Amino acid sequence: GTVSAQQKFGINYGQIANNLPDPTQVASLLRSMNVNRVKLYDADPKVLTAFANTGVEFIISVGNENLQTMATSPGAARQWVAQHVQPFIPATRITGIIVGNEVLGNNDTAMAASLVPAMQAVYDALAALGLSGRVTVSSAHSVNVLASSFPPSSGAFQEGVAQYVRPLLDFHSKTGSPFLINAYPFFAYKGSPASVSLPYVLFQPNAGVRDGGLVYDNMLYAQIDAVYAAMKAMGHTDIGVRVSETGWPSKGDEDEVGATAQNAAAYNGNLMQRIAMGQGTPLKPSVPIDVFVFALFNENMKPGPASERNYGLFYPNGSPVYAINAGTAGSGDGGGSSVGRFDPYSSQSMFSAASRLVAV
Repeated sequence: GTVSAQQKFGINYGQIANNLPDPTQVASLLRSMNVNRVKLYDADPKVLTAFANTGVEFIISVGNENLQTMATSPGAARQWVAQHVQPFIPATRITGIIVGNEVLGNNDTAMAASLVPAMQAVYDALAALGLSGRVTVSSAHSVNVLASSFPPSSGAFQEGVAQYVRPLLDFHSKTGSPFLINAYPFFAYKGSPASVSLPYVLFQPNAGVRDGGLVYDNMLYAQIDAVYAAMKAMGHTDIGVRVSETGWPSKGDEDEVGATAQNAAAYNGNLMQRIAMGQGTPLKPSVPIDVFVFALFNENMKPGPASERNYGLFYPNGSPVYAINAGTAGSGDGGGSSVGRFDPYSSQSMFSAASRLVAV
């Protein structure tokens, strides 16, 4: 039913911009869109306050810069939880804390070594307040932590990260929290457009690729299942995989092949349709995919190529960057003229919404 599907769609609310609307306006935008799960890259008190009593579920984040302190001094984690979680619960539904973003696989060994101790310290701080049953602790990883992701059944962690992943998986297993990945089929397509099929990355009809008895008709599912395989190779079949970030840019630099509004509408629209169906991956057909789309707004101060500033579903003034119609995503119809609401659970129009913010 729609209620369970509703649990599986979320949005990343990034704020690396100087022109975003006030959090109270964002709260009404998300209400009009029927979105009830939000992920933050920090624990912005203005946002957490604005969303009090809205029923919206929040995942908040501990920045990478805090990891080493928390790993060595548990008091730092207790202080963070006392400041960023305790004052807002239960009015604001904080259900998860992400400790560090893409910490593994980038050669910062001091930070990598701090990851699990910092996660444990945050978990212990929650437990001391009786909140560890309500708030899960995890970390978000780039798919680059995998040495191999294709075919999915050969999924394996990079040798360099294995020593950090082992205790991490033990932590997930012990606390019941999921393994989170930031997965962007866009990067694979942009990197080799000649050899990667666009319909395969956009969830459009294609012949699919076979892996043993399983057939994959899209890259995101293959990446998720590669993580399951990598964990299994390390002895764990008891940990879920969730997608903490995925998305597609509506614009990019000239050399960024595929960064168009039409492709972004197809990727996000088709993905939302599958989430609304409660679909699982070929390896885990009965486990509905669980995804946070990146991102709510275009963020004008993000560094890097133009695509980085163009992942938003909305412009800062609250108008949609493109229309998404789940039934016809990618076929180019459905301009955003009709006012509607974004409802990931109606199969009709997911995003004919021009749900504008009032007087930004």
